[in-house]
Amino acid sequence: KSWYLDGASGIFPLQANGPMEKDVDGNWQAFPMASGKKLTVAPETAAQSMIIESKGQPLQLLDGRFYHNNGWFVVRSLVTPGKTTGAIEWLVDCNVIENFKSKPVVHVSQVGYHPGQEKIAVIEIDKTETKLEKASLLRISEDGGLKEIYSIEPKEWGNFLRFKYYQFDFSDIKTAGMYQVRYAGHTTEPFRISEDIFDRNVWQPTLEYFLPVQMCHMRINEGYRVWHGLCHMDDALMAPVDTNHFDGYKQGPSTLTKYKPFEQVPGLNRGGWHDAGDYDLRVESQAGEVWILSQAYEQFKTEWDQTMVDQQKLLVEIHQPDGKNDILQQVEHGVITILAGYQSLGRLYRGIIENNLRQYVHLGDAATMTDGRKYNPNLKQDEVSSHESGIHDDRWVFTEENPGRELEVAKALATGARVLKGFNDTLANQSIKAAEELYALVNTNKNPRLTGSKIGAAVELLITTGKQVYRDDILEYTSAETLKRKETIAYAGRVMKLVNDEQFSKLVTTAAINYKAEVDNLQKENPFGVPYRPHIWGDGWNIQSFGVNQYFLMKSFPEIYDSKYMLNALNFVLGNHPGENTSSFASGVGSRSVTQAYGVNRADRSFIPGGVVSGTGIIRPDFPELKEWPYFWQQTEYVMGGGATNFMFLVLAAQGELK
Repeated sequence: KSWYLDGASGIFPLQANGPMEKDVDGNWQAFPMASGKKLTVAPETAAQSMIIESKGQPLQLLDGRFYHNNGWFVVRSLVTPGKTTGAIEWLVDCNVIENFKSKPVVHVSQVGYHPGQEKIAVIEIDKTETKLEKASLLRISEDGGLKEIYSIEPKEWGNFLRFKYYQFDFSDIKTAGMYQVRYAGHTTEPFRISEDIFDRNVWQPTLEYFLPVQMCHMRINEGYRVWHGLCHMDDALMAPVDTNHFDGYKQGPSTLTKYKPFEQVPGLNRGGWHDAGDYDLRVESQAGEVWILSQAYEQFKTEWDQTMVDQQKLLVEIHQPDGKNDILQQVEHGVITILAGYQSLGRLYRGIIENNLRQYVHLGDAATMTDGRKYNPNLKQDEVSSHESGIHDDRWVFTEENPGRELEVAKALATGARVLKGFNDTLANQSIKAAEELYALVNTNKNPRLTGSKIGAAVELLITTGKQVYRDDILEYTSAETLKRKETIAYAGRVMKLVNDEQFSKLVTTAAINYKAEVDNLQKENPFGVPYRPHIWGDGWNIQSFGVNQYFLMKSFPEIYDSKYMLNALNFVLGNHPGENTSSFASGVGSRSVTQAYGVNRADRSFIPGGVVSGTGIIRPDFPELKEWPYFWQQTEYVMGGGATNFMFLVLAAQGELK
């Protein structure tokens, strides 16, 4: 797009270009693209055009990407010297398009539907639109062209956010093939109806690409490409005490271990996944992945081998089968880092993170973040490689007192132990030992708010060990109050037969019935049939978690729950969500998907296949937004701990239910 600033003009460049200039303090600054009193932005595009005028000091147009990769264009005026009121006065004027109406948008799953599945396209139109047209289902012909096979006026749903919504139900169409929906000149991307709709190219990218790419302490190859080199082999130094670090990491007055600040903690350079768009290893993310991956394997018995993982050579080769189940190899990788921390520290780590801000904002190959050499305090400064920051560049390991996380990890290790049995028996045995020790540490009499978490961990331990103590604890801690947590209902439902107590079963079933009534009301809040209440992030991850919970409720209480809301959650992630951007939140999945995401890849304006973003957010009060822009973590961040793997679980659940 173009711009004018007084007599100057130009095109906004794709990248930050020189020159730079030094300010009065000798620091390098961006040289203004232009200066003047009146700036016109995108005059050729009515919907984007705006004008900024300064009544005082001139405007400066600068490129803020010089300072930060995630920056953008900046307009500024210097404060008028000596003025204490009206120091800067601007008039900002947007271009108003008279009688503007939003264009119709049709929302469908960008992947498609199983023939036996409910198929409802959601049509979004301007609230002021009075004309209703017919919606049409078009079949793409094998010989080319489109054939209309069904057309009807969509059913009015009502108002939601700033739009009016209609629903176009074509559930009766079951013939396999490629389709599109058309309404008022808007045609969706192609989608498929097929009995094998979920068998390829849907959940598989998460396991084939995203999880391997996120693996720490490994080199990740894919054909000619290296996603990242062998990284962080110098992990980790004990964090200094009384440190309020960044990204929520804090170390109190003690290390809580035998290790002194800056002392090397051995064994931490194995296993784990980089947390998100950053490279730290958070214990809750590791545990969350181990739990959901273990559940996916246990529930669906998925056999998939497309990746070579060599824990001895610290090497991953994408699309090179090695005769081992990929899900189990990923579970193993997560358990390795959790146990390494537990065995080395005598407790869980809070996390492992970069020791300075320059490392933390690192964009690029993880292998270039540190030199891979463990810090040696006996080295003289002139013996330390020149690119190390200060004394060392090793990451720090933090600890904390957090019984809630101890229970989450106990739950994950107990689950992981079940699926690793027969795959890696040593790791399985170590996992169950650690899980029982961590569980025993938490006294809920001192932490009554943790009773729900205690039940969740006890459920997995009971299933894994069959020990009476966990049955007794489940009976002791389960009450009408603890069952107000929807996750606790699903946990308790899974062990009703194992517990074999009539009063317990009655209590849990009553809670399940009450929660079903609550869910029925929630799904009426919007035309997509899911609880959509975004706060900071888009709500896709929460909706996926909701769908996973619905699966377990459906399995435990088939007379109360069915697959409807679980499938609604899946369709939401796959494209059936509000706003003009109809992309699937799962990158590389479906006809249209998020292909500029906030992962470790974001500086390349690219994506990692199978990563799942949180998705469409709300600009208050009522505007749904999903930008095609890699630096909005609120909308397009990838995370571990279920962000992508909950999606994978939902697809496998749908695959199993619809066959």
